Amino acid sequence: MRRALQLAAVSRARAVPLYNPSASQELLTASGGSRMIVAIGRRAGYQLLVCLFISTFAVVAQELPSAKPESVGLSSERLERIASKVQQEIDQKRIAGAVTLVARHGKVAWFKSQGALDREANKPMRADALFRICSMTKPITSLAVMMLYEEGKFLLEDPISKYLPEFKNPKVLVKPATGEPYTIPAAREITIRDLLTHTSGLTYNWNEDLGERYKAANVAHGLLPYDGTIEDNVKRLAGVPLLFSPGTRWEYGLSIDVLGRLVEVVSAMPLDQFFRTRIFEPLGMKDTYFFPPENKLDRLAVAYTYYPEKGLQRFPDTPITEGPTSYSADYPYRGPKKLFSGGGGLSSTAADYLRFCQLMLQGGKFGNVRLLSRKSVELMSHDQLGKISADQAFGLGFGIEGVKTPLRELGSIGEFNWGGFFYTAFSIDPKEDMIVIFLAQLHPTGELMLDRQVHELAYQSIVD
Repeated sequence: MRRALQLAAVSRARAVPLYNPSASQELLTASGGSRMIVAIGRRAGYQLLVCLFISTFAVVAQELPSAKPESVGLSSERLERIASKVQQEIDQKRIAGAVTLVARHGKVAWFKSQGALDREANKPMRADALFRICSMTKPITSLAVMMLYEEGKFLLEDPISKYLPEFKNPKVLVKPATGEPYTIPAAREITIRDLLTHTSGLTYNWNEDLGERYKAANVAHGLLPYDGTIEDNVKRLAGVPLLFSPGTRWEYGLSIDVLGRLVEVVSAMPLDQFFRTRIFEPLGMKDTYFFPPENKLDRLAVAYTYYPEKGLQRFPDTPITEGPTSYSADYPYRGPKKLFSGGGGLSSTAADYLRFCQLMLQGGKFGNVRLLSRKSVELMSHDQLGKISADQAFGLGFGIEGVKTPLRELGSIGEFNWGGFFYTAFSIDPKEDMIVIFLAQLHPTGELMLDRQVHELAYQSIVD
């Protein structure tokens, strides 16, 4: 499963509490509570003190709880193997830099930035670097869908055409051995569950059967500047035939982008606004955006390519074309900035993404904030493919390890995970109460296995 993921500033950072919305109350209590605020309010300095209080709370909200590795059952010495391996790949010029993070029992035991944020400018990698997380956007969109599901907005078995009528009466492409391709009616309509599990019949722009049709219809995949909204894109996608009838196969594709549009329609707000107000702000994810603001772009890690015959090179200023599709690395800061791609558009940091992972690990609750019920998290991290795939397990937004086939590397049965196009990955392990995050910026990767090795090196550090 982990190989499918790629389809799609301190020595050991002073592990600097996961954002706790109750921190403001705790800070008030520690300072004398509401009585102090009332007393201050009678003085001319009231506004200044309130500003200072807000600033102090903002700092509290940004911190991450840390622990010595041994206090959470990990070996400091063994965790250092992560740094050694990452540095080896940097020295061999396979990657420019990376950020790695391991958290267990709700505390950060390992958080390290290595190499360069911008190799050519000699800018070192920083712990708060922004990365194009691409398909690691998908689990966040899936969370948004399940939040609305829990509010009674729809059922997972509802046809998507009930909310997006452009998907009514879908057609399936047939390519005979001889003669021209033609379409036939799909056996049934696409459901919301089909979209969450990638069994909808939708694919990606690089598919050899439908890629050219996606290109002709101006369907966006999210990795290029695009002059259109998510509504525009989804309507164009709905006009292209499906690869197969819904519910019959697993195919990684634009299903989650469609769900991003569903979130907009059902919630009556743009996807970026829903993410910000319903997810990012409650979790304290202050550095996660579709389009990062100008004052944070200096923290966006440079993307690189690796070709065996050329070595590690800065991603070109022009898009790379592979078959029927092209992709770039400048989409977070160039172009109209109108497409909120729920399948691949976000940029984020290791600290921010940890907050999301911790929410899922803790059954939908983070500090005093609950965004989802424990039962929904159980459903999302439970295999939904069944007989559709004999060897692959996939839930509602996540790949799942060790369910259909034995574990091939270190890990746990039931561990859920995913990754991103520009070489990012995460895993959430309920059994070990552990999170592993790996962030780099590389595509193509030249078959580099560093993301997997960081994961295994995190697991070999478990000593309890």
